[in-house]
Amino acid sequence: MSIEQVVAALDSGMTIGIGGWGSRRKPMALVRAIVRSPLQDLTIISYGGADVGMLCAAGKVRKVVAPFVTLDTIPLEPHFRAARQAGTVEFAEYDEGMFMFGLLAAAHRLPFLPTPAGLGSDVLRMNPDLKTVRSPYGEEELVAVPPLTMDVALVHLNRADRRGNAQYLGPDPYFDDLYAKAAKKCFVSCERLVETEELLKEGPVQSLLINRSLVTGVVETPHGAHFTACEPDYPRDETFQKLYATTPWDEFYERFINSDEG
Repeated sequence: MSIEQVVAALDSGMTIGIGGWGSRRKPMALVRAIVRSPLQDLTIISYGGADVGMLCAAGKVRKVVAPFVTLDTIPLEPHFRAARQAGTVEFAEYDEGMFMFGLLAAAHRLPFLPTPAGLGSDVLRMNPDLKTVRSPYGEEELVAVPPLTMDVALVHLNRADRRGNAQYLGPDPYFDDLYAKAAKKCFVSCERLVETEELLKEGPVQSLLINRSLVTGVVETPHGAHFTACEPDYPRDETFQKLYATTPWDEFYERFINSDEG
């Protein structure tokens, strides 16, 4: 598929999960295309980074569900912070472990998964819709994390074939496979599209993170995670990330999203 075809498959009001972690292996080519689109009123589920910040700055987001929104080397994502301070987006902040259990529950089509993560913190106070349950095998109280179900997942991998088998080559799979399983549809962007037999020449079989049965479409986007890291293909572009973090949004949009400069 093309980037334009992926964005055309999305609708306003959707819940969209975005893979990667912070400022690492985010499907930024797809995110920038959404920023340029007329889509709005989105709910974003993400281990958030610039994906969340850009979409909030562009007025595309109604609600964010995340354990954090960070640029890693810049601890607080500035455009997300501005949106929260202005009160323009809702935010459901989960503990990282709770967030993972929410992805797992959605991936396995479960009504909830129990976890001690979040107990004793303000997460439950800030999210009064969350419930607790008691273990049927004892008196332990656990948080009943609801499934983080999503209409669409967008993930970026190092390699993929045309069928949708997708491979990571960096140090961490993050949770992209859970996003693919949790969503009704999954679109994979990749650094390079290869023949199926080439995948095993690139890395071990364990690096084949996503299989074709979970994938609706694949789009080849060389450098498509920029400015986030996509190891081993390229590191995070720290210079560009600082520019993103310090440039007023309207100026950044005109220079790097609504033009060819970026």
